[in-house]
Amino acid sequence: MATLHMASKQISVGIGIPMIVVGAILAVLLAPTQIDIKETIEFVGSLIGILGVVIFISGLFAKKTEEITT
Repeated sequence: MATLHMASKQISVGIGIPMIVVGAILAVLLAPTQIDIKETIEFVGSLIGILGVVIFISGLFAKKTEEITT
């Protein structure tokens, strides 16, 4: 019997979306306030946002798998 495991969608929503939000906050709101390390904060914020998008998209591809019964 094949069942659809929802863990990947929960990870997508629970981790992917918050990472996108935090990355955007870092890159857009915090970076302009720090003159000396502005480029570094923008880079880290963008990297977090991009990883969040990757996790979100990969979480959308849930597969049907067979239950393992022993």
